[in-house]
Amino acid sequence: MNKPQVQAQRPKFSAMISTPGYQKMINNTLQDPKRAQRFIASITSAVATNPALQECDPPTILSGALLGESLGLSPSPQLGQYYLVPYWNKKKGCNDAQFQLGYKGYVQLALRSGYYKRLNVIAVKAGELVRYDPLTEDVELVMNQDELDREKAATIGYLAMFEYLNGFRKTLYWSKEKMIAHADRFSPAFSASAQVIKGKNGSTYHKVSFADYEAGNYPKQDEWLYSSFWYKDFDAMAYKTMLRQLISKWGIMSIELQTAFEQDFVQPSEDYVEAAEIALPDPQEGAVEEPAPDNLEAVTLDDL
Repeated sequence: MNKPQVQAQRPKFSAMISTPGYQKMINNTLQDPKRAQRFIASITSAVATNPALQECDPPTILSGALLGESLGLSPSPQLGQYYLVPYWNKKKGCNDAQFQLGYKGYVQLALRSGYYKRLNVIAVKAGELVRYDPLTEDVELVMNQDELDREKAATIGYLAMFEYLNGFRKTLYWSKEKMIAHADRFSPAFSASAQVIKGKNGSTYHKVSFADYEAGNYPKQDEWLYSSFWYKDFDAMAYKTMLRQLISKWGIMSIELQTAFEQDFVQPSEDYVEAAEIALPDPQEGAVEEPAPDNLEAVTLDDL
């Protein structure tokens, strides 16, 4: 699973996107010069601010970005609608950028469909959940009205709901323990429990449990071991998981939402390795490059 030490030199994205061939292809695809210029400026800016993305094969960056553009979503990490996340392609011997939908992208596409009157997902804090019946979907919460105090409280679960314009409602609740188990199952870079990871040259690395990571109980020089989006922003990844589970099972999905759902790279195949898992080096040799910072899932993503 180790990444080769010497990669074939590939043109940088900023150089390739400025070539006549790429410019013509983008203009022909978008069919609007002003839209094409805006698209080029936005994706070039997103790549320039992300060192890990700059190491990806340029055509995969453009492919993912054009998908996001076709869905009317922004590549800005600050907006969190979608992300281009590096994955190591074992066959090609380089990083590929993969399109991953953020939870805010799910919200945008669902509301844009015109079917939903309400759509929301929240973190449930300690002391707020009175009861939840998964059969009737009756939920009783006593929300902490002190927003600052609520932000400091421990998260115990996640609650998502939608309501159609015709009044049909669906609600889904997962405990945080269930969400951690979900992340542990579907994200190769995430570790719910402590484990020993084998690096190159026979070296080994001790990875703490997620609970210890949340508590800050790990050597800071080992920060590179925790580059999965599930570590960087667990709540954002959890929100996406809840919305994906809720909408895909019970929601009406527009053509755009179906496309985003099908193209969302949420579970690496055997040909791909999550960026956090490649080439675990000796600490003296420097840290591995991290995936794009979030977002959401995100996200080594799941069945999310």
